[in-house]
Order: sequence, then structure tokens, then C-alpha cells
Amino acid sequence: MLVTAIEAKPLRSLDGVRVGLDAGIVSVIGPNGTGKTNLIEALYFALTGRSFRTADRRDLIPFGGSLARAEATIRDGDGLERKLLAAVSRTEGRRHLLDGGPADPATISRSRPPVAVFAPDRLTLVKGPPAERRAHLDGFLAARWPARGELRQRYGQAVAQRNALLSKLAAGYGSPAELRIWDAGLAKAAAPLIEARTEAVAELAEPFATAAEELGLETGELEYAPRAFGSEEEIREGLEERRDQDIRMGRSSWGPHLDDLKLTAAGRSLRKFGSQGQQRAALLALLFAEREALQRARRVTPLLLLDDVMSELDPGRRERLVTRLGDGGQVLITAADEDSVPAAALRSVVRMPPPTEGIDR
Repeated sequence: MLVTAIEAKPLRSLDGVRVGLDAGIVSVIGPNGTGKTNLIEALYFALTGRSFRTADRRDLIPFGGSLARAEATIRDGDGLERKLLAAVSRTEGRRHLLDGGPADPATISRSRPPVAVFAPDRLTLVKGPPAERRAHLDGFLAARWPARGELRQRYGQAVAQRNALLSKLAAGYGSPAELRIWDAGLAKAAAPLIEARTEAVAELAEPFATAAEELGLETGELEYAPRAFGSEEEIREGLEERRDQDIRMGRSSWGPHLDDLKLTAAGRSLRKFGSQGQQRAALLALLFAEREALQRARRVTPLLLLDDVMSELDPGRRERLVTRLGDGGQVLITAADEDSVPAAALRSVVRMPPPTEGIDR
């Protein structure tokens, strides 16, 4: 799948901006304040209905305005073009439309390429809480094995139901015997999710280590750290062993909702001990590993949005990064200075205009 155009009308500092996009690497060049990050945010918003910079979509609405909107044109392998439009309004909420009409999230997901983002704010994926890494890992396994895409949701429903009963029991209502059915349901949902996460990390570990080394992060490792493991029966037994503790706490204290994805270098946690440069390299290596794994599996290659990726790389690593990106798929790279971008990434360039307000919102 190829994104052939993105239009922001309006979004943050952009208004009536329409940009055509080529296959391969597209470099978005312009001084700070011209809206480079806003442009790739508009593309992400159009494709996913979300922002990678804020949890509140209303932040995309220009100052003094009432609406933010972005539209992406996508061409599939058969040449069919479709349009995805995302909008958020202060009065009407949010919309995500496919070819002008409403569509369920699964249909929208099948109609666009997977999208991955590198941006300074995304470093929370490395240095933030485990929940972000779990969600990211589950997003990858859904792209890698679409039939497993609902495992996370099924498990989330199971743990929510069990927690609701535990909360009642902690307050003195109901009987602990009622937990048997919810223990069985949680174990049934947990086992395939743990198995899928294990397989996903096993596929990512080698390409992650290779990409990390290319980016200067020696002996980088990716490791799945499950809080529960074993067969469905073993998980159910583990829940029974912790039943009294869970009733006291009013929540489930064991299960894949507490798993983590560990990123290390030389055996040390990058979340706790990594420098910002090491954390940036680890995030890039993870995105590259996922891209390579999906290419090997002949899935749709993710669209990569790389914001300010060159600023902390030396010239040699910039060249290696661009060489790696040249093996297929579509990539958008932002940079303030053309001299910081290797020549191979300057074959298709989008030049941003000078700022109108002087501020890149």
C-alpha cells in the first residue's frame, strides 16, 4: 500500500496544505517552525484517527478554531485508491471515515498500511511504563498474524470481568467460589496471548540486535518478560493460588496484563540506565526489527514516520540508516537542514514553506 497524498485542512499550524507523496523515502525539509512535525502528525491522524503527540485529539485544532481535519489518499497493489479522513470538532467530537462514510476499525485497519513513528515524544516506549510496550507489542503481533488481532481485546475483557468480581468480594459481597468461572475464562484468554507475544519477540530479537549494532547500540537485546506462563490449566491453577491475595487487593495480581518487553544493552536496562542517545537507538532498532519481520512474512510493509531522526546520529550511521530504509516500503523523514540528510534520501523532497505564525504548534 502507498500513501499518495496527505491534506491538512486545518490541523495545528497547517491549513489547506496538500502534499503528494512518492514511494520509497520522502524527506520533509524546512526550518524549525514550518510545520514538518505537524505534517506527519496529520498523516498519522488521517490513517489512525489518533495523534502520536497527544492523547487529546482536540489539541490538533488550531488556536481559535473549532475543527481539525486531515485526509490521506491510499493506493493498494491493484491500483485502487481510497481516502481516509479523520476529524475532530469541539462541538461534534471525532470522526474517522473511509471513502466518505463510517467504517468499523477493523475495516479501516485493512484499508491502510501499518504505521510506525519515531519522534522524541515516543521515547516513552523505551523509558516509560510497561503498559506502553505491551500495547506496542500487541500491535505488532496483530500486523504479523491478523487472525490473532483480537487476543488483546479478549484478554482485556476477561481480566475486567474478573476484577469486577474481585472488587465486590473485597467489599464483602458475594462468594469466592464465584471466581472459578472467571479464573477459567481469564486463563483461556491468557494462554494464546502469552504464546503470541512469545513468538513475536522471538521473531524480533535477532533483527533488533542487528539494527541496534548498526545504530551504535552494542549487544542490544529484546526480551519478553511474562508475569504468567504455562498452559491454560497451569494459568488457572496459578490464579487459584493467588485468589486470597487478589481478593484482598480487589484486582488480579498475576497475568499478561502485567507483562513487559525488556530492552537492554550490555545486560543493562535501557529504561533505567540508558542515555537518551541509547534510548533513541533502541526505539529505532525496534521499529526496524518490526519492519524487517513483516517483510519476511510478506505482510504489508509499515509506513515509517521518522521525525528529527538524523539530529543525534553521526554521518556514518545516517548513511547506514538510509541504506536500511532503501529496501522497500514508504518512509517520511523530517529534517531542518538538507545537509544532515544523505543524498540517497533526497531523491524525493517535500519543502515546507516559511512559518506564518513563527511557532510550530
